[in-house]
Amino acid sequence: MGKILTTIVLIASLAGCSSASNLTLYQQLGGQAGLQRLVDSFINQIGNDEQIIHYFEHANISHFREGFINHLCVLTDGPCEYTRDSMVDIHTGMHITEGDFNHVVDLLINAMNEQNISHTVQNKILAKMAPLRTEIIKI
Repeated sequence: MGKILTTIVLIASLAGCSSASNLTLYQQLGGQAGLQRLVDSFINQIGNDEQIIHYFEHANISHFREGFINHLCVLTDGPCEYTRDSMVDIHTGMHITEGDFNHVVDLLINAMNEQNISHTVQNKILAKMAPLRTEIIKI
């Protein structure tokens, strides 16, 4: 009887793991509300960072917030459509260095940690964002 109970518990826990992996990243992040919390944390990280803040001194922060939430929604397979400017258009002329780019990634990781996003989900998000690197670093 003990073996049967152990087997049932094991199957149930594996089923729970598989259903979690069937969720989109968007769902794992908590949908729109989760994205909003993440982006707000990210904006706070940027606002308190002397190395990066100069890139945003003339930015419309609410426009950035809405655009980044929308962009993350698309990247994480949410129900959104990205209709804003391309990454190249947005970042051309900003002269973003590789060091500053990497620092912004660190700030995003800090924001994800602040929001208690698992490292597995963080890695999946970063993997989806990584191809954009060449569109952003334009010296």
